[in-house]
Amino acid sequence: MPIYEYACQECETHFEKLVQGSVSVSCPTCQGSRVNRLISMVGVRTQAGSAPAAAGGACCGGGCACH
Repeated sequence: MPIYEYACQECETHFEKLVQGSVSVSCPTCQGSRVNRLISMVGVRTQAGSAPAAAGGACCGGGCACH
């Protein structure tokens, strides 16, 4: 079961949710159902520890310039 990152279109809350199958997701803050699944960085474990994957960037990962 993957954990996905979401952004609510109604209250702009960002949250993570453990998703199994085709479950509908709602915002934990406002209970809104208009949410977007975000593309997130993947952690890769190496012998030296863990590091972000080299591919892409996403919201709060530097790719969207929101911060």
